[in-house]
Amino acid sequence: MENVILIVHLVIAVFLIAVVLLQRSEGGALGIGGGGGGGLVSSRGATSALAKVTWALAAAFIATSLTLTVIAATSSGGRSVIEGVSTGVPEADDTPALPGAGGFSLPTLPSAPTEPPAAD
Repeated sequence: MENVILIVHLVIAVFLIAVVLLQRSEGGALGIGGGGGGGLVSSRGATSALAKVTWALAAAFIATSLTLTVIAATSSGGRSVIEGVSTGVPEADDTPALPGAGGFSLPTLPSAPTEPPAAD
């Protein structure tokens, strides 16, 4: 279900970008666009229709964003990211120093757990 909503979310995002780029600039932004030319895009009816489509796509985008957030929050099970990280501090071992490094040695990574954490 989450994948379906994610795909719908991405499709809405692409359409929202396209609709915003299709709209004519009303001027004032950077002093470009918004000239007095005619055409379908400059008519008031087409502009209001594009504005309505933009608002609808924006509302759908926000709704799918919130839905994905709720799904992600419920599927996490209240487990923190920190709980999945090993809490032990790696002990210093006899790693030889790099030649010419002034006594510095490479840091060692802690060994990965052999079993995944138990699901609650």
